[in-house]
Amino acid sequence: MNEPSANNSPNHQRPDDNNTKEWKLIEKVLLDVQGEQRRTRRWGIFFKFIFFIYLFSLLWLVRVPTDGLEKTAAGGDAYAAVIEVNGVIAADQDASADAIISALRDAFDDEQALGVILRINSPGGSPVQSGYVYDEIKRLKQTRENFPVYAVIMDLGASGAYYIAAAADEIYADKASLVGSIGVVGSGFGFVEAMEKLGVERRQYTAGEHKGFLDPFTPENPEEKAFWEGVLKVTHKQFIDQVKNGRGERLKQSPELFSGLVWSGEQALEMGLIDGLSSSSQLARDKMGTEELVNFTYRPDPWEELVSRLGASIGQGIATQMMQQMQLGGQAPQLR
Repeated sequence: MNEPSANNSPNHQRPDDNNTKEWKLIEKVLLDVQGEQRRTRRWGIFFKFIFFIYLFSLLWLVRVPTDGLEKTAAGGDAYAAVIEVNGVIAADQDASADAIISALRDAFDDEQALGVILRINSPGGSPVQSGYVYDEIKRLKQTRENFPVYAVIMDLGASGAYYIAAAADEIYADKASLVGSIGVVGSGFGFVEAMEKLGVERRQYTAGEHKGFLDPFTPENPEEKAFWEGVLKVTHKQFIDQVKNGRGERLKQSPELFSGLVWSGEQALEMGLIDGLSSSSQLARDKMGTEELVNFTYRPDPWEELVSRLGASIGQGIATQMMQQMQLGGQAPQLR
C-alpha cells in the first residue's frame, strides 16, 4: 500500500494558493491607491472652487462701491439726488428705514445735490419703518434750507409708501399710478374647525392671560377681537394725522379719503393726495433746473450680499420668524 506523498498533505499550501493571495493583496493595494486618488481629486476641486469664490469676491469688491451709493452721473455739475423706495417696507427688506434714511442723510450732506427725489414703487408695509422715514425727512428738512424733497409715485404708492411720500414737499405721479390706501390691516386665519375634523388637539402654554390671543388654532375671543381692532384704529389715526400734517389744506374733504381705498393718479390729483402728474426726469428739469440724476439708493455691502446669496441668511430668517411668533403670537399690523 502506497504512502501519501508530502505534496498531498491537507496542511500543505499549493503555489496556486499563494499566488491567489498575493494577487488579492496587490488588488487591494491598487484599489486603496485609486480611492485615495479620487479623494485627492475631490478635495482639489473643492479648494479650487473656494479659491475662485474668493477671487470673484475680491474682484467684485474692487468694481462695486462699498459706501452704499450708486452714483450714475459724472462731472462736477449739480444734480438731483434720487432715492428709490422699492418693494415692501420692512426692516429686513431693501426698503427698510435704515437703508432709506442712510441714503437721505448722504443726499442732504452732498453739496452738489440740489434736492431729493423719492422714486416710490411700493405697496406699503410696516407702520414703524414708514414712521421712522417720515420723521427723518421732517428733521433733515430743518437742517438745510432751500433743499426740496419731492416724491414721485411710479406704478404704486400705497399705504406705508404714501405715509413716507406725505413727508415730501410735493408729491407727483403718473395718471395711471395707484395712490392712497390710507388704512391699516392685521390679518390671519382660523383653523379651529379644521383641527376638530382632523382630530388634532391644540396644546399651548402661556404666561399671561391674553398672551396667545392671536393664535389661529384657538377659538376667537370677542373681548380680544375688540382689543385688537382698537390697536388697529389707533395706528390708523396716527397714519391719518401724519398725512394731514404733511399735506395740510391740499387734501380735499371726502369720507372715503382715509377709508383704505386706492385711486389712479388723476383721481388722486383731484383729491389732493398728489400735486401734479410728472416723472423723475421731468421733475428734475422743471423744479431743479438740471438734467443730471444721481442715484443715492443705499446698496448693501458686497460681502453681506454675497453671504446672503450663498444662503447663510436662511437660518437667521427662520429664527426671526420663530421669535416673532413666540413674542407676538401672530401678525403685526401692516399699512397696506
